[in-house]
Amino acid sequence: MNLAEICIKRPVFTVMITLALVVLGVFSYRQLGLDLMPKMDFPVVRVFATLPGAGPEEMETQIAKPIEEVINTIGGIDTLSTKCLFGSVQIVVKFNLEKDINVAAQEIRDKIARITKDFPEGTEPPFVEKMDPDAAPVLTLLLSSEMPLRDLTHFCRKRIKEPIEAIQGVGAIQLIGGREREIHIILDSAKLAKYNISSAQVKDALKNQNMEIPGGNVTHQNNEFTLRALGRLENPAKFAEIIVTTQNNIPIRISDLGKVIDGQEESRNMAKLDGKTCLSMVIQKQSGENTLDVINAVNKRLAELKHTLPPDLKMVKIRDQSRFIESSLHELNLHLILGSLLASFSVLLFMGNLASTIISSLAIPVSIVSTFLLMKYMGFTLNNMSMLGLTLAVGVVIDDAIVVLENIFRHMEEKKSDAITAAREGTSEIYLAVMATSLSLAVIFVPVAFMYGVIGRLLNNFGLTIAFAILISVFVSFTLTPMLCSRVFQFKFARSSGHSKSSFLYSLTEKTYEKLLRFSLKRRWLIILIAFLCIFSIYPLKNMMKVDFIPADDTNEYTVYLRADEGNSLEGSEKIMKEIQEKISKLEGVEHVYSSIGEGSGAGVNEIMLFVQLVDLMKRDFTQFESMENVRKILRKYPLMRPAVQASGASFGAGRMSDVQFFIKGPDIEKMREYSDTIIKKCQQNSNYANAETSLIDPKPEIHVRFDRERAYRMGVRMEAVSGALRTLVGGKDQISRFKEADELYEVRVRLNEPDRNKIESIAGLMFPTAGGSMARLDNIASVSYGYGPSQIDRQDRQRSVMITGNLSSTGALGEANDFIKSCAEELKMPSEYTYGLTGRAKEMERTVKGFITAFLMSSIFMYMILASQFESYLHPITIMLSLPLSIPFALISLYLTGNTLNIYSALGVFMLFGIVKKNAILQIDYTNTLRENGLDRTKAVMDANMARLRPILMTTVTLVAGMLPMALGKGPGAATRSAMAITIIGGQSLCLLISLLLTPVAYTLFDDFVAYLSRKLPKLEKE
Repeated sequence: MNLAEICIKRPVFTVMITLALVVLGVFSYRQLGLDLMPKMDFPVVRVFATLPGAGPEEMETQIAKPIEEVINTIGGIDTLSTKCLFGSVQIVVKFNLEKDINVAAQEIRDKIARITKDFPEGTEPPFVEKMDPDAAPVLTLLLSSEMPLRDLTHFCRKRIKEPIEAIQGVGAIQLIGGREREIHIILDSAKLAKYNISSAQVKDALKNQNMEIPGGNVTHQNNEFTLRALGRLENPAKFAEIIVTTQNNIPIRISDLGKVIDGQEESRNMAKLDGKTCLSMVIQKQSGENTLDVINAVNKRLAELKHTLPPDLKMVKIRDQSRFIESSLHELNLHLILGSLLASFSVLLFMGNLASTIISSLAIPVSIVSTFLLMKYMGFTLNNMSMLGLTLAVGVVIDDAIVVLENIFRHMEEKKSDAITAAREGTSEIYLAVMATSLSLAVIFVPVAFMYGVIGRLLNNFGLTIAFAILISVFVSFTLTPMLCSRVFQFKFARSSGHSKSSFLYSLTEKTYEKLLRFSLKRRWLIILIAFLCIFSIYPLKNMMKVDFIPADDTNEYTVYLRADEGNSLEGSEKIMKEIQEKISKLEGVEHVYSSIGEGSGAGVNEIMLFVQLVDLMKRDFTQFESMENVRKILRKYPLMRPAVQASGASFGAGRMSDVQFFIKGPDIEKMREYSDTIIKKCQQNSNYANAETSLIDPKPEIHVRFDRERAYRMGVRMEAVSGALRTLVGGKDQISRFKEADELYEVRVRLNEPDRNKIESIAGLMFPTAGGSMARLDNIASVSYGYGPSQIDRQDRQRSVMITGNLSSTGALGEANDFIKSCAEELKMPSEYTYGLTGRAKEMERTVKGFITAFLMSSIFMYMILASQFESYLHPITIMLSLPLSIPFALISLYLTGNTLNIYSALGVFMLFGIVKKNAILQIDYTNTLRENGLDRTKAVMDANMARLRPILMTTVTLVAGMLPMALGKGPGAATRSAMAITIIGGQSLCLLISLLLTPVAYTLFDDFVAYLSRKLPKLEKE
């Protein structure tokens, strides 16, 4: 007794099993988190080291190279990228996916700890952190008020930032455009020279006379006291009274050398919203936390804090990932519901009665809801990939129920069986075919779920979710469906009157197919020729297609990046930013423009970013990409600022990530500059590129101090002392002391006044004490002149490198852009010591293509193994799988006609086609074998079997197309990625349906003739 017979005999038991799955699925659904993309945990570690005042070349030789050398001994490194900037160096170490990120980070810390003693004096301890793409910025708050910016910064940090940081799931919060309080000691160079006092003496005085040191415990009889030396200054004005030295018994105080200002830190960044100064608070989530949960918790905390905030404090939310996530998932839910309704209506169209529609349609909610249980067990979230799998499953999970129900109904109509007998015999007859179709479909997605690289992590949720849904649908079709048929079809009203195949449309379709089938069986080689022509058309069709990685979605927002001339001040960059911001704000559909200078790690005061937020997609009649093109037209007037306009991927936060990234490595930077300039000129003339630029930045204006060593030695002036003094007096970056007020500590900075530090003549005239007690001008021991130095030095895999980056135009495709830039590099015929290649998205795309090819091969092998096992035949699986390549050219035609590209999602559509197309062949061959076993001759069996299976094949095809239609026609958030897959499935399945219906019986008879020929020609082996 099989499972179906048990369920037919025990209907209550069957209903309870089904309800158990549904109940567990409902409770699991309540615990599933919402997110945009699956959690992606990649082993990437960043090392950040600083040496205030050091140039990029010094950072490279004295810090970057030693760190690279020890890190390179760690196993499992994929790439090692270094960026040397003014005063800082950033090293990003990307490991192979198998490497544990915690182990990798600890190994790097241990290696660096051994060499920190060799770093130059003043180098701050290197900071090692795990870079988790999952811990990306999820929300940006823009705050503005009438209060001064310093007060606003303090208020927001204490009253908003710190309460939000306490929320579970919130990671780091960055303040952009803020001004923290600082105590500035402004010295007069003339007074320092007058009193013969060095900056080192001032620094020592500040350190020694503003401190608090615990003195231990004092015990007196039964009492114990804590001894504290209260040496901290209680008022900023008291710093002016600090005695630096004594001359002729007269104390020389800070006030005698300059003045004390209770001020704010130097402006090195800026934030504005729609042209008005604001404070930007970038909120980042912790790794592994759910995006929507974090944002909802932040919004709840902000609502609680609202009554404590000043009435003039304005707060605007931008870069809010929850908006796109909720909108995108809402669209997917809508597609799922509409697809279910359309698929159900298709059943009604063919069967002609409501009972059949309800019975088969129950498979959709039961399978989808039950899948939530397995998703919860696997730790999945409801994200774009898992929901996409569920939406695609709508058109598939109903197939098994349709096939079983149709066969039961056919037994009742044609064989006049009662409902229970028809349910038992019909299910038993179709059992093998349903198992073969569903298992061979589910197994297709297993290799997809375990693909290597970033894309493997991305598609894991998709592949396993749809496989889960398919397997549950098989269970439903062998339990609930036959049981309901056996009970409901006992009633005459449930079967309707007349014959379900007697409608005019179906009768016409059936007669037409019968004529075509007879024609095909008489002219088999013609059908084979047509099939081969279809397969051979793949190559020219593929060349007509554009190849992309992930199609861009309209997220209502995009980002503009510009870089002003090197040496541009913050004020100079602000003027340019204001001018461009005003032009962008006037464009149609622009809701907000958030602009900032110096935002991001290592960004300078000449780096400008403008974040453009459009009105909602449903409220405008143009796309985000049309708006981006309009901005590019505006930016053509600023070619020297390296403008770049790119879509803001909601899943990757606010960071800059170009579409094309191409590196050149070699020993000579100038030679690489020549190569990169040549490539960029060619890229700018290619229609695939909207912009192209190099990481080589123009030299930065500098003031060079070149010491005359002999003269400095004779005068007793130490170069180290002079260099340290210049860093203190001009740069003001030394950490000297801190002023304490309540529970806050504020930096105390020492610096010359502006007239003494902002001109080369003033710097050259600075006085420094000599060993003899006199003072010497700087230009007496050194030459002071203008010059240029590198702004940034990039390194990759321990070699100097140049990165060429570019963004695609509205008509560009990543595959063509990658091929073009590689061909440009090959034409240069670089010497062997120079190497080049793709990285970033372009490199990942190459890995993805290889991964898909491997997955296709694995899926085909697994499919063959399952079919061979089911049919107990080595030959029938080949007959069935002949229809697979036929789906590819029709899928390509569909994509081409609708203007879509070949990308990840359309490739997944081809995977679905492979599983769906061969389902028809399984139904045809399985029933042909059944009829032949019952004694029919081959021709009669082929004709009868194909005519009998025509209706379930048409039904499953129509329901699949109906289920995919909402996704294919959708225009909401995330539609670009989903429509490519839906169009691939709809076009490929619909267009290749007729030829596959004819090819399978033709191939079956040809292979049968071939086996008969071999049996006649080969001598029979004598059995022992």
